[in-house]
Amino acid sequence: MNFLESKTKENLARAFAAECQDGARYQFMAKSAKADGFSFITDQLKMLAKNEMAHASRFYQLMLKNLGNTKEDNVPIEAGYPFEPPELSSSLQSASDIELYEAKNIYPAFAKIAKDEGYAEIAEAFLLIAKVEQTHHLILQAFADMYKNNCMYKANSKLLWKCSNCGNEEERKEAWLNCPLCSYPQGYVMIPQQKIQQS
Repeated sequence: MNFLESKTKENLARAFAAECQDGARYQFMAKSAKADGFSFITDQLKMLAKNEMAHASRFYQLMLKNLGNTKEDNVPIEAGYPFEPPELSSSLQSASDIELYEAKNIYPAFAKIAKDEGYAEIAEAFLLIAKVEQTHHLILQAFADMYKNNCMYKANSKLLWKCSNCGNEEERKEAWLNCPLCSYPQGYVMIPQQKIQQS
């Protein structure tokens, strides 16, 4: 199928726009997390923003590659975008839901269309990015649950907590309020991976 007439062209444009929007959303959420004193979560959200922009870049490259020497002044797309305050109390759950929907519905559907239209490389990119979005969903859902249940820095069993500023580590059920080594506040404590996986 001619790429210019394909549904895949529109889907790539939609995916590019969505990933740019997701990257911006995580930057806004990171500012909110920083204001709330969650330095570690701020860093995690900035990492997610970086991931989303890498996805946008991949979609952009695929668009240019398949356009070849053809210039597209405008690729019309129809898509919605949720607008809500970036406060962590609601945005972590909302972002988790969006990532899950992209992972389970949007990108697999786009991949099928691309494959059916003969664009195997684009189909593979959609599926690979869907896997990353699934991981983003799990991380965000864990943070949302911990935030909602006020247990971000508490665990049922001893875990290894680490200060993201100085590297001080200590095994305990609850992270310190201020690091015993550098005195940085609790928001700088890295949430252990096993706690994220258990949430």
